[in-house]
Amino acid sequence: MLESISYQQSIGFPLLSIVMFLPIAGAILLLFFNSKNHQSIRHFAFIVALVDFIASLGLLLNFKQGVAHMQFVEKFAWIPAIGASYHIGVDGISLLLVLLTTFTGAIVVLSTWKAIDTQVKEFMICILLIQTFMMGVFVSLDALMFYLFFEAQLLPMYLIIGIWGGGRRIYSSMKFFIYTLVGSLPMVLGLLGIYFNYHNYAVAHNFSVQYTFNLLELFLVPIDPQWQVWIFWALFLGFAIKVPMFPFHTWLPDAHTDAPTAGSVILAGILLKMGAYGFVRFSLPLLPSATYRFAPIVLALSVIGILYGAWVAMNQEDMKKLIAYSSVSHMGYITLGIFAITLNGLMGGVLQMINHGLSTGALFLLIGMIYERRHTRMIKDYGGLFKVLPIYTAFFAVAMFSSMGVPGLNGFVGEILILMGTYPTSRLFTALAVLGVLACAGYLLWLFQRVFLGKVTNPKNKGLKDLDLREIVVLVPIVIMMFWIGLYPTPFINIIKPSVEQMLKQMKTKPNTSMVESYNAAMQKPIEKLSFHKDLINEHRSIIN
Repeated sequence: MLESISYQQSIGFPLLSIVMFLPIAGAILLLFFNSKNHQSIRHFAFIVALVDFIASLGLLLNFKQGVAHMQFVEKFAWIPAIGASYHIGVDGISLLLVLLTTFTGAIVVLSTWKAIDTQVKEFMICILLIQTFMMGVFVSLDALMFYLFFEAQLLPMYLIIGIWGGGRRIYSSMKFFIYTLVGSLPMVLGLLGIYFNYHNYAVAHNFSVQYTFNLLELFLVPIDPQWQVWIFWALFLGFAIKVPMFPFHTWLPDAHTDAPTAGSVILAGILLKMGAYGFVRFSLPLLPSATYRFAPIVLALSVIGILYGAWVAMNQEDMKKLIAYSSVSHMGYITLGIFAITLNGLMGGVLQMINHGLSTGALFLLIGMIYERRHTRMIKDYGGLFKVLPIYTAFFAVAMFSSMGVPGLNGFVGEILILMGTYPTSRLFTALAVLGVLACAGYLLWLFQRVFLGKVTNPKNKGLKDLDLREIVVLVPIVIMMFWIGLYPTPFINIIKPSVEQMLKQMKTKPNTSMVESYNAAMQKPIEKLSFHKDLINEHRSIIN
């Protein structure tokens, strides 16, 4: 347990804070730009996003691999009266999500060069604001900070969909806002339950600090299994809606369909991962008894989401809505891996968060590029595009194969790890998940056949221009990452593995045991045996503070 709460002391240079707040600083500076000077606004926003990505590479270069400690930790008193602090840091799980956020941010800004031509300044401000808020979720080591950042991203995304979206954008933005806000209400109750559980334990054991939102301290104190039940479901609602898991998924297809391309890429690439990350950071380590107890239910919902999303995707005539339902299906694999509670399952779930952000984000970008040319997303309006747009077709094929999990590309690595991790837990769920892989190949290949193969039947498609240099520059880095992870995933696995192993130790389970065995072992230990001696906890607190 000592290893799970220790961390590398901050080196003095607040690199993590700089990476997190640079976009919001850029958004503030944009307020002073002339609203009519669109080109200057676009260039400045892109420079801010690109510099932020380069700065985040400093985190990767200075990250110590092979250890599970929180690194780049910064902690300052914020609201001492309630035990809240400005407390941030990253481990192998959150580091990759931070890098994905900064990488996607630069891609998104560059992709909107022609797509957004009204209220450009306000749009770029929203993009930069949401980037800071999403990173805040991944780096927060204070539960109150986590909640505030988790909620803060609602407003800019609501504006992105509602102002710059299309179709029923007002309806979709309201649905997105209400769904996620309602889900956050029980989540805050769950976090308060964890907070007051710590307080009660601290009072009973005469701790010097009796109130704290510090996650590293909350990990030290056991929660009664009965108390864990309602906290688990309170957190589950907030995180499951954000993922979104079946049956809480209905807001996502509407939001994706009516959002501008940049909004869809942010939703698929980053925002959905906040819910999955919440499960990993809160539910598993803080609520192990409830996690083991209710994991079969979550696994069943994950498999239903995989199959349901794939089945509905097959029946879509709108390309964007098809990819939106495929996103529901693919997020089911992530929660399946997480709640398999095995080493391979968790590593696969975390890696698949990155893979899904790359592959689905690329597909939304590509659909946005063809929409800019034809102003239609209906599959029936296309056909034979390979003959007209060979470069575009090649990029689409790579993104499609990545999403399908074809060997050699990133999706395969994540999916095979998830299936290997789920097999010891449930062979039935593993078999059903494999059916989802086959279904994914079916609807994506059918989409490709109708849009790209055959003759050019619609004369409006004959004069289309292929990708320009800017669009190629947008897509090439994503394709490079797809092949890198697919052909040589070792560097990414090495970053993730120590943190996942430590989490499994923290849950009092062996990495390779099945969920049923783990649950039985955990239930055989009364809560008193999971408690820590007061002196030991005080010793750990002195290390943290």
